[in-house]
Amino acid sequence: MSVAVHPLNAGLFGRFRGALRPRDLFFHDGSSLRRIRLCTRRQLALIAATVALLGWAVFATVQAFTATPTRQVAQMEKKVAAMKAEYAAMKRDALAQAARIEQRQAFLSALVEGTADAKTLAAMVPGDMPESPATALTAPYARLAAKQDALAGKALAATEERYRTTTAALRKLGIDARRFQRGGAQLGMGGPYEPVTKANTDDADPQFRALFLSWKKMDSLEREVISVPSARPVPAKHISFTSGYGVRSDPFRGSAAMHAGIDLAGPVGTPIYATADGMVGRAQWANGYGNLVELNHGKGIQTRYGHLSKILVSAGQRVKRGDLIAKMGSTGRSTGSHLHYEVRLDGRAVNPIPFLQSTDYLLAVQNRANAQVALGGPDTN
Repeated sequence: MSVAVHPLNAGLFGRFRGALRPRDLFFHDGSSLRRIRLCTRRQLALIAATVALLGWAVFATVQAFTATPTRQVAQMEKKVAAMKAEYAAMKRDALAQAARIEQRQAFLSALVEGTADAKTLAAMVPGDMPESPATALTAPYARLAAKQDALAGKALAATEERYRTTTAALRKLGIDARRFQRGGAQLGMGGPYEPVTKANTDDADPQFRALFLSWKKMDSLEREVISVPSARPVPAKHISFTSGYGVRSDPFRGSAAMHAGIDLAGPVGTPIYATADGMVGRAQWANGYGNLVELNHGKGIQTRYGHLSKILVSAGQRVKRGDLIAKMGSTGRSTGSHLHYEVRLDGRAVNPIPFLQSTDYLLAVQNRANAQVALGGPDTN
């Protein structure tokens, strides 16, 4: 093959061609000798392959020093963004937990301290929240929530025990607590208006909703207990017990007769007091009773005060336990100055003695309920 070469490059080309002259390579493996002939064309192919490999290595090196940092920065930015999102989620969970803790604490404080009525407490019942994953930010709130759960459990147990104790005290008087449940013996529908709140929806925290409903049942009963006559109609130092409840010998005819109340004798003009909150039904002359005051205490409970020398209230007047309503006398079918006192349930006379011997617990309940009357109650409009 002939190649035309410029005279100026003839020397250089000659040296290059001389360097690529055919060569023989000998390999000895210890037992035989092999010869490999490298012609000029093979040498050119090897040089071209070497140059290509070196070029690729240089290109890869340049890419490594230019593109890799960009990818690393992008990856780092992606990781930072993920960390920010994770922290934001943790912060939201922590804030939600904190708000929940505050709601629960406000409800527990109001219930235990007795500073709110049923309507207010119903609006304060904390809502239920789905459990969030435990994190370093929410862990302290989880511990506080556990303590609140324990306190709510104790409050629920105490509330239920208080309700049982009150019903037991009423049972000793022959009064079924169901008498005080609104609509308990009715088959119709109705009742006081109660707006929708957390307390009567499924969104409420189950444990706190149960606590509220138990407290509401107990509070409703204790408020109604005000209508149970438990105070003494006259101070003990001014009276003597002269006749009991039941069958006795009639003082005028001498034959057996039913005595629907008890007789408490004392001087004319001895003060007579209402034994429970109520409204004056009658304040007038009533045949054998003489001057009579009849109080309606609600829930089918009445008290009667007979043989009075003076009536100090009028029909339709609202009175409270301990209010002065009359003076003792001997009017009507009477042999001397005394008070004829009756307690009636649904119009039927019952023995007043157990009511006069009411436990201190029942009196304490009535005093507590009286002190809370100003707090209000359900809207009946």
